[in-house]
Amino acid sequence: MENFAKRIRLELLKTLMHLGFGHFGGSLSIVETLAVLYGKHMTIYPENPKHPNRDYFILSKGHAGPALYATLALKGFFPLDMLDTLNQNGTHLPSHPDCHLTPGVDMTTGSLGQGISVASGIAYYHHVNHLPNKIFCIVGDGELNEGQCWEAFQFIAHHQLKNLIVFIDENKKQLDGTTSTICNPFDFVQKMQSFGFHSLRIKGNDVNQIDLAIQEAYSQDKPTAIILDTIKAQGVPYLEQKEDNHHIRPNKEDSAAIQIAISQLEEELNNGNA
Repeated sequence: MENFAKRIRLELLKTLMHLGFGHFGGSLSIVETLAVLYGKHMTIYPENPKHPNRDYFILSKGHAGPALYATLALKGFFPLDMLDTLNQNGTHLPSHPDCHLTPGVDMTTGSLGQGISVASGIAYYHHVNHLPNKIFCIVGDGELNEGQCWEAFQFIAHHQLKNLIVFIDENKKQLDGTTSTICNPFDFVQKMQSFGFHSLRIKGNDVNQIDLAIQEAYSQDKPTAIILDTIKAQGVPYLEQKEDNHHIRPNKEDSAAIQIAISQLEEELNNGNA
């Protein structure tokens, strides 16, 4: 899973550098979670993305689409070279995921807050019909400024939708500042517990902790919220330290640092150290 995370991060960085701008910060912070989900836990059918027995993944924080695209390409949903068409005219890889355009995307997201609402509906359908499919959803900590997220959480807990696992990407930043200064979220573990979830916080850059947390969720008799303690732009130290790392149009200094990160990842993968 660590190897897969490095491959996702590499393709993500290459894609955004080819485009010349994009949501580096929030895409990088969910790489490890995507690696564990698609590398171990999800039942997927790249040759038949709409297979009725598949597990569902909803990226509620749709601006992190480039991370999902890199993951899907590496799993064979579409060719890797298609990543170079990100956000171009006529692309099948728009800035935010679109289920009508991209193989492997289960829900169109972009307007923050709506993804978790749809995920709750998908989970409810499978629950009442006694279907075994699992549903996974990643929401952003800034996204949780939206009230409809909390309405969805209340619905999920009320109906005991334990077939749904919610990941909160707590990278502590949003578009125009830190979450604590814009609208303090306080303690997500306590909040989700009070809403009726089994809730735990883990390091969001540790694939083993993510793996174990998902396994723990399977044994619960209620829905689970996994709070991912992450860093915006996770895995690229230069970008982690950059104040405005939500959406970046790299300057010369940024580009040089990102190219170094790309080279380091390529070297580790080529030498078998990843």
